[in-house]
Amino acid sequence: MAASNSTMPHPSTFILLGIPGLEAAHVWISIPFCSVYILSLLGNSLLLAVIKSEPSLHEPMYLFLSMLALTDQVVSTTTLPKTLCIFRFRDRAIHTNACLAQMYLLHSLSTMESGFILAMAFDRCAAICNPLRHSAVLTSRAIAKIGLGVVMRGVLLLRPHPFLLQRLPYCRTNVISHTYCEFMALVKLACVDTTVMRAYSLIVAFVTAKLDFILVVLSYILILRTIFKRPSKEARPTSLGTCSSHICVILGFYIPAFFFILIHRFGHSMAPLVHIIVANIYLLVPPMMNPIIYGVRTKNIHERVLRVFSNRGFQAIS
Repeated sequence: MAASNSTMPHPSTFILLGIPGLEAAHVWISIPFCSVYILSLLGNSLLLAVIKSEPSLHEPMYLFLSMLALTDQVVSTTTLPKTLCIFRFRDRAIHTNACLAQMYLLHSLSTMESGFILAMAFDRCAAICNPLRHSAVLTSRAIAKIGLGVVMRGVLLLRPHPFLLQRLPYCRTNVISHTYCEFMALVKLACVDTTVMRAYSLIVAFVTAKLDFILVVLSYILILRTIFKRPSKEARPTSLGTCSSHICVILGFYIPAFFFILIHRFGHSMAPLVHIIVANIYLLVPPMMNPIIYGVRTKNIHERVLRVFSNRGFQAIS
């Protein structure tokens, strides 16, 4: 489908180019993308199954982790199938409603991921700084309320985005130089002043990811202060070890996110290729890495996974 440069108040479809400049390599690029998607689905599904089946893992930290794993699965499924269709079959057209739905789900789910990471930090802070009240504070009812609050924040704060974008006149082109529909990419196609929309998007970004990150950092400052004030030095590695997996998840989520934000704000001279690759790393790598991190570094999950595979191996032999 050819792109149109005439006025298109309400285009019926948008065209996703994938990775401009690498069209000839799209088929080969689809292989690592598909591999990451499969690993993400399998890893998070296994993690959810292990947490559900193991009573010792029915603790606040792992319940929040299961919420994060479920969100990661939906994030990957929101973008990867269409991206693979672009790479493998050159199916670049996406209906406007599907594009807006993808954009909304993508941003709202990313906000939820950040919220669940913050909830896990709060759990670690409560467990280490005030262990005697940990179970009293993070009851099943409290965990459910926190989880619902994180979901509702993502749903409500991002709800105006698709309605605002649907009303914009797109008089430049209907071509999106990206692998998926993204808010800023759609705003740039509009031929009216979008200052208010951009400002709202920045405010939402601040009260979600940036504020979450600040609170996560404050939580770990309290955790470290509590650990190093304890008289027993032998207990410090154990206390820090309970946080190590979560720290890896924090770094894996926020480092690509901040690179993505910085490139959007200050990387105007960079090639579009860099923007698209960083954006895809931000979306695809954390959902794949999170179950691997917890599977390797968390003893209870690691042992349970080994038991699952050893039992299946024994049944296959017998």
